[in-house]
Amino acid sequence: MPFDPVLAERIRLTLEEFPEPLRSDISEKKMFGGLAFLLRGKMTVGIVGDDLMVRVLGDKMKDVLSEESVRPMDFNKKPMKEFVFVSPEGCVSETCLRRWLELGIEHARHKLNL
Repeated sequence: MPFDPVLAERIRLTLEEFPEPLRSDISEKKMFGGLAFLLRGKMTVGIVGDDLMVRVLGDKMKDVLSEESVRPMDFNKKPMKEFVFVSPEGCVSETCLRRWLELGIEHARHKLNL
């Protein structure tokens, strides 16, 4: 499944606003049939089709999943722990997109003990 190249560019541009060294610690990798953005090898966000995929800390999942444009991520019909999909309507503004990136980066930093 191809990923939304416009969303990918929006993510890249938003990541440019983050400070160094964080910004240069982020890489891109094709995975899940889409594109993922990783912090030191830990996935933060990604794109599958038109959806934004976000890693979220477990203690925030309940609140995040209560949002209208968010649903649990399933891969091959199996729910994935601490992953959500955000529909295009959930990341229309740059402010909203930045919030999702911050949540994904927070998850990776926690896993990396940063």
